[in-house]
Amino acid sequence: MNSPVYQKISSFQNNQIKILEKLNYKKYRQELRAFTVENLIIIIDALKAGYDFEALFITEEFAKIHQDKLAYLEKKSLSKNFYLISSKINKHYSNLDTPSGITAIYKTRIGQLNKTSVIYLNGISDPGNLGTIMRSALAFNFKNLVLDKNCVDLYNPKVISAAKDAIFKLNIIEDRSDTWLNNNKLPIYVTTANQGVALEEFKPAPTYCLVLGSESHGISPLIMKRAQVSLKIKISNKIESLNVATAASIIFYEFNQK
Repeated sequence: MNSPVYQKISSFQNNQIKILEKLNYKKYRQELRAFTVENLIIIIDALKAGYDFEALFITEEFAKIHQDKLAYLEKKSLSKNFYLISSKINKHYSNLDTPSGITAIYKTRIGQLNKTSVIYLNGISDPGNLGTIMRSALAFNFKNLVLDKNCVDLYNPKVISAAKDAIFKLNIIEDRSDTWLNNNKLPIYVTTANQGVALEEFKPAPTYCLVLGSESHGISPLIMKRAQVSLKIKISNKIESLNVATAASIIFYEFNQK
């Protein structure tokens, strides 16, 4: 296979650069159904998982430092859209304090859940928490995630930074109309700070829907009413509650052992 031909971009006003700028905002990510990744390792892992980029932008400095890894991307990607940009242009649109020198554009996916258990996220507004939950879910073999309309944008750069390649390897649905739970037939388990069935004493059904809520607001009262079981993690009385991402990792681990 021939190496791709890089198109050189030297103007901030170039249409491709304008698209990169727009993709910094949720409104345009939804409108264009696309998002960006500025991390070489995530881009490589995505390609290994079969998720190819639509376009790739690199600086000359990046090309010199990462010749081998760039050669891999050039060989394995089916994209025809390779661009060479200056460090100034990279800094102009980048979300990073120190731009990485590489940016890939991806198309967002319409998620499709498989017939296993589901993790339902209710109002997880912190990007770091969402990304960490995604990584933990993948680590403990939970593939299905549903995000309600009050969750932070799935394709927020800070979410992707925390989630890394989990963004490409999970089955994720964004429940923007808040109707998914109404049609759900799985038993619903919720988590509470200090009441309910102790996690270590509980044996989950073969398939279920586990709801996680934000640390500040908890799970919505409507979802609490629908739940079959409330679960609690026993913690020291020296602390009021656990961060939701930490709690999620503990629950995923425990459920994975049963």
